[in-house]
Amino acid sequence: MDIALVVSDVDGTLVTDDKRLTPAALAAVRRLGTAGIGFTLASSRPPVGLRHLAEALDLRLPLGAFNGSTVCGPDLASISETLIPEAVAREAARRLDDAGVDLWVFADGSWNLRNGQGPYTDLERRTLQTEPRIVPDLSALLGRAAKIVGVSRDRDELARLEKRLAAALDGRAVVHRSQPYYLDVTPPGIDKGSFVTDLGRRLGIPRERIATLGDAANDIALFRESGLSIAMGNAAPAVRQAASAVTASNQEDGFARAINRFVFGDP
Repeated sequence: MDIALVVSDVDGTLVTDDKRLTPAALAAVRRLGTAGIGFTLASSRPPVGLRHLAEALDLRLPLGAFNGSTVCGPDLASISETLIPEAVAREAARRLDDAGVDLWVFADGSWNLRNGQGPYTDLERRTLQTEPRIVPDLSALLGRAAKIVGVSRDRDELARLEKRLAAALDGRAVVHRSQPYYLDVTPPGIDKGSFVTDLGRRLGIPRERIATLGDAANDIALFRESGLSIAMGNAAPAVRQAASAVTASNQEDGFARAINRFVFGDP
């Protein structure tokens, strides 16, 4: 395929489970650049969590943070930002609190939470390479929330909560698990797919010349807006079925293998 742009998810796709860029992944992105093929990221991470990746990969195109609802340059300069409507943010926070899961609010460029030692906070520190802002009361931030996350070690219960919360907020917010232990609430009408559509339009690249890679349910929207969609081997069955191709897992250099095989046609 005559691919001109590649857009990749980050966690579970581009990086390993311990959040590393492998030498093979770095080489694959360099190969894209040498061939004149654009490359960028669409992630549920906040902009600050993309900084070190943008630097390591020498990215030049806009990045889609918070599942595409915040768009920034590789230097993290804001291009556009859409927030969750305040009434919806308050309802989502209340429902997550009532369900007994930990609550994180991303607002004002910060990762805000009440318990700095809660579940997965150490993982998120390593992922974002930043410290959270500990606040006793998150309610004052809900009028400026770019993303709200429910966090739980009970993955089965979080999956059930995802269905209930998605139904309750249908049409008013986007609700997806970005990881089995993270339930994300982001602004309505915007997702990774709309980010790809807007970027393709801005660059003058038609849908059929765009390739996307992902592993989670929020990446299915990414797949819909590309001519070549590649699911990771570690993706859930529904995600693999939504893609036009499947590669190896993120622990087996599936990203690099996908670029070399499906974009460049290596055997």
